[in-house]
Amino acid sequence: MALNHNMLCILSLFVTLSIITISQTDAVAPFLQGFYLNRSSFPRGFIFGTASSAYQWRTMFKGHFEPSRILGLWSDLEFGPCYTRPNKLLLAIRTQRRFSISWSRVLPKGKLSADVNHEGISYYNNLINELLANGLQPYVTIFHWDVPQALEDEYGGFLSPHIVDDFRDYAELCFKEFGDRVKRWITLNEPRSVSKNGYANGRYAPGRCSDWLKLNCTGGDSGTEPYLTSHYQLLAHAAAAKLYKTKYQASQKGLIGITLNSDWYVPVSEQKSDRDAAQRALDFMFGWYMDPLTKGKYPKSMRSMVGNRLPEFSKEEAKQLKGSFDFLGLNYYSSFYAANAPHQNGGRPALQTDALANVTNQHDGKPLGPTAASTWLCIYPRGFRQLLLYIKKQYNNPVIYITENGYDEFNDPTLSLDESLIDTNRVDYLYRHLYYLQTAIRDGVNVKGYFAWSLLDNMEWDSGYTVRFGLVFVDFKNGLKRHPKLSAHWFKNFLNKS
Repeated sequence: MALNHNMLCILSLFVTLSIITISQTDAVAPFLQGFYLNRSSFPRGFIFGTASSAYQWRTMFKGHFEPSRILGLWSDLEFGPCYTRPNKLLLAIRTQRRFSISWSRVLPKGKLSADVNHEGISYYNNLINELLANGLQPYVTIFHWDVPQALEDEYGGFLSPHIVDDFRDYAELCFKEFGDRVKRWITLNEPRSVSKNGYANGRYAPGRCSDWLKLNCTGGDSGTEPYLTSHYQLLAHAAAAKLYKTKYQASQKGLIGITLNSDWYVPVSEQKSDRDAAQRALDFMFGWYMDPLTKGKYPKSMRSMVGNRLPEFSKEEAKQLKGSFDFLGLNYYSSFYAANAPHQNGGRPALQTDALANVTNQHDGKPLGPTAASTWLCIYPRGFRQLLLYIKKQYNNPVIYITENGYDEFNDPTLSLDESLIDTNRVDYLYRHLYYLQTAIRDGVNVKGYFAWSLLDNMEWDSGYTVRFGLVFVDFKNGLKRHPKLSAHWFKNFLNKS
């Protein structure tokens, strides 16, 4: 018998009470006992939403593909208006929406001087208008990893300084066309993921890395290209932010920021060498971008250990970068142990080993926390709070939006639909992270909003459809029908309670 809405709502309340009860003996968060969390636990005006990216959604809508239009680095494909049903789900859950614009969808050749796809512009206008008509605010990411193929072919995408001007022009097109209604802009999503996975280990497009690391890569240098691509991503952000602030912000009255991702690192011992290794790991993940954005230069540890493979900013570039954001978007999923590894690189420079830190999810047989379906997702909610407090102290307490936080399970085709909808582990993950977020806010961290990743199950980059992050189940084998999971009902109840 299929579970109906009321049954799922009752079950979601039961799961919440179970979390509180279990937490009385749970080492992860023992002080949750007796604590009931809901929207009113957060400051007035605090934003809750769900997030998505253009490419990950669009690959699902196969019935709407136009196969002749392969435009982007991830084989970017055009499709028709598929936003109505997802937005009805947003309204049902009562959350705001963060989404990305596809660069190649509005500029098929990547350049403003080439041609503008007015159908793409119309698509996003319709999407934004529908959100606003239903009382939902759009939080728009300009770049979520989909470099137009034409720019990759012409000059290597983010390997070239030419990308800075083309990105600025693309961003200006977005400001002109949508900025009268979009009041929160995010220039880039997770620049480190682009550099690490696209140019160090070859997992993501364009799949570049050193041959000695991975024989099936398309060429590249894992010791230099990740640093070069991050450098140009930062300069592209700064150029777009400067343009917005000087030309559009006063009239459009919006804010612009950037989204960075970071894990938290727990030293395996109290020895100084391990504590320093944990700090280096954090520098090479978060400080890599946050230091230039606030101080105009890369972290000292990176400058020391990477040497001349790390580009330098000119005085003008440093000036443009410093303070080039109104808010920081932060994506947090995982924490890891860190141990000193002085001989890790074996004389072969590469991003993966330059920090001389051994990062693992367990030490001496003791896991830091359980893992989700993806092995990189080590669940340690306490690390969320520790990272936020670190940012407050180290970077002068910037305005923060949590732009992604979520949990994935395996796509198990042997489960019935009813079984697939009971995602108690996701509810537990969200509850605990929201609790630690609330405690960080209580201690003065300036967080203004939280977006769960993600609204729908979708294509998860190199993992394809093997894992599911959605609050809403997508039946990939049955016309992409969508079914709210237990977590969607729980999130809705969480937001409706006061």
